Amino acid sequence: MLGGFARIMKKYLIVIEETGSGYTAYSPDLPGCVVTGWTRGEVEQKIRHSVALQIQSLRQCGEVLPEPHSFPSYIELP
Repeated sequence: MLGGFARIMKKYLIVIEETGSGYTAYSPDLPGCVVTGWTRGEVEQKIRHSVALQIQSLRQCGEVLPEPHSFPSYIELP
């Protein structure tokens, strides 16, 4: 508990895509939260940092955090 208030954990989906020159990652639940990098590990680290900064910024500005609304799913085809 922080300052008498419990922090509620939220899970935000991130999507990592391989590109012709490295990788890109974004969160569909947090518009504008996009990073690029040379390796998958690099973009995973960058997107984690980017999401944390965006949430911190929203809180500091008194904005309401967007609710996670994206879910992973796969379709198998023959």
